[in-house]
Amino acid sequence: MSTPEMEEAPSPGASYTPADIERLGRERPDAFKSIWVELGFCFSLLGSIFVAEYFVSGFNVLLPSLSIALHIPSNAETWPASVFSLVTGAFLLPFGRLADMFGGYVVFVTGLGWFLVWSIIAGFSQNYIMLIFCRALQGLGPAAFLPSSIMLLGSIYRPGPRKNLVFSLYGAFAPVGFFAGIFFAGLSAQVMTWGWYFYFGSMILAIVAVASYLCIPSKPEEKKDVQVKMDWWGTFTVVPALLLIVYALTDGSHAPNGWKTPYIPVTFILGWLLLGAFVYIEGWVAEQPLLPGDMFDVKGMKALAIALFFQYGVFGIFLFYASFYIEQVLGASPLLTTAWFAPMCIGGLFLATIGGLILHLLPGSILLLISGTAYILSVLLFAILPTNPNYWAYIFPAMICATLGIDVTYNVSNIFITTSMPKARQGLAGAFINSILFLGISFFLGIADLAVTETAGRGQRQSYKVAFWLATACAICGLVVMSVGVKIGKARSDLTVEERAELERELTRRVSQL
Repeated sequence: MSTPEMEEAPSPGASYTPADIERLGRERPDAFKSIWVELGFCFSLLGSIFVAEYFVSGFNVLLPSLSIALHIPSNAETWPASVFSLVTGAFLLPFGRLADMFGGYVVFVTGLGWFLVWSIIAGFSQNYIMLIFCRALQGLGPAAFLPSSIMLLGSIYRPGPRKNLVFSLYGAFAPVGFFAGIFFAGLSAQVMTWGWYFYFGSMILAIVAVASYLCIPSKPEEKKDVQVKMDWWGTFTVVPALLLIVYALTDGSHAPNGWKTPYIPVTFILGWLLLGAFVYIEGWVAEQPLLPGDMFDVKGMKALAIALFFQYGVFGIFLFYASFYIEQVLGASPLLTTAWFAPMCIGGLFLATIGGLILHLLPGSILLLISGTAYILSVLLFAILPTNPNYWAYIFPAMICATLGIDVTYNVSNIFITTSMPKARQGLAGAFINSILFLGISFFLGIADLAVTETAGRGQRQSYKVAFWLATACAICGLVVMSVGVKIGKARSDLTVEERAELERELTRRVSQL
């Protein structure tokens, strides 16, 4: 409700009536000259999350064929799959800062171009060393364009129904890209050669890159008034810290003597020491830290980050072990595995459409509780899966619950975090969101891999179920933290952070004059 003081104030935030704010939350942003430019922009950003998921998911299905074709040793099979996510997760914060420094357009388009080059080269890999090298360099692409995409969405769209719908579609294209990756990997492994998995992905990526170059607004002049600097000390500590910790977790169960192999505990401890140094630098040394402590002053942010870390880890375990369980334990072919994952694609699109319409009608806390429950059910159904399961009774509802969990959680948390951050920190917001996602997946996949390896004597079926029970426990932890510590209201039309701050300054000035 507006007050007389708000109506008389000259500032933009103060002059908006509730009707104006609601209208602005539904209108096309001024950054787009036409609806066609906006559609091209949305296609670019949705395509970016699509190709990122494509190159994560399908590789697991392709890996058995790759292992034979490139003679990958059994103790090195995890690296072509995990190094991509590892590099992406480690470099998200520095690239988020670069987006804040130079603008989302430059970093986004450059990231896509880099990703395209190394995706094409990966398709011509002659041995597994070259493949691992290409996959690692591929990971720098999403590290650049994922935080930039969140930055662009968060800074161009005002809080309101239009932003809700675009964010919902953005989140929905993650499972769509995941499904496409599995489909083309299955097609390449069963009908063609493994290289076509990379060629198909590169074709899609090239289309997305061209659309991004043409349709994403580029306004570097907006960055001139914001003196954002790179935190080099923070970068030089957090990147190796994350690489070493996740490396130890990932390789610990495959090293010659497991965790007794000397380099595993050494890298693990060194990684935590560097992470401690990063925390010290961010809190007491850095002028402009990569991860400012005051962003956690937003009510519920700490609890949300912890809950998301658990829940994204659950999603990573589900994606990895569900595909392996279906193909290796249940004996499904690559193309049948693709068909069984189809509900994630269809359900994601459906939930995105519905979610975009109800995000401003239902409180975010209610939606997060629903998604948290869905996370539990998705992995619990696989944990109790009988020997000859009925697809419609177990696997189909698990797929629906998985897409319900990730879509709702990703959308609500994205909108909450980006709306809570000023424009100068939208790159940070994007980096923070995706860091939790990739690091949660990498961290808990490492824990699950260790659990599966240690229980391998029970047989493949039972050891995989250990991973699903671990994921169930993590999902319960995430739901408890979310229900106790996170209170988010409806994602309605509202003032931006800058407009609220300007309004507060104006009201403070008027009070001081009385």
